[in-house]
Amino acid sequence: MSTAPHRASVPPKGLHVATVAHDGLLWDAYLDFDDDPRRPASFRARLRFDVAGAAGAMRSARTTVIIIEDSYEGAVTKARAMDDRSLTALLRSALPDGE
Repeated sequence: MSTAPHRASVPPKGLHVATVAHDGLLWDAYLDFDDDPRRPASFRARLRFDVAGAAGAMRSARTTVIIIEDSYEGAVTKARAMDDRSLTALLRSALPDGE
């Protein structure tokens, strides 16, 4: 029996998966889930990066949906398995040019 949360109990603001350093700043990485009405049994997620402890102007970047799994646990496991180099590369690719 799976203890996976039902789709309604997936964290709405993202699940913190890591903190990485890039360009002199710390960035928190969050797993944000998206619903796909064509595939209601899948768990689709993107990574969102926010500057850690940012007061005032929020700086944020996010990827497209890059994780698609059959279970919530599978999606979380895949995100947490990414090393700092992979996460930093994804962050760099999600930032606007010149940042």
